[in-house]
Amino acid sequence: MITFLSIYAAGVAAALWRTDAPAPARLVISLLWPLGPLAFLLTVTLLIAASLVAFPVVGFVVAGGALTWWLLA
Repeated sequence: MITFLSIYAAGVAAALWRTDAPAPARLVISLLWPLGPLAFLLTVTLLIAASLVAFPVVGFVVAGGALTWWLLA
């Protein structure tokens, strides 16, 4: 937990120091910066889900790989 808080504090300090924006915007950006990686993961997940619908062969390959992994785990 201390590591997480240290990383978060470093991100807040970097955003407050390096962002070229007015003070209220810098404060909001510095407090919300962890949402960036979460948004990236959500975007990638949605793109993968869309590719499974758009390209059914990919869906079969992914489902087969997931089933194989589950059976062998």
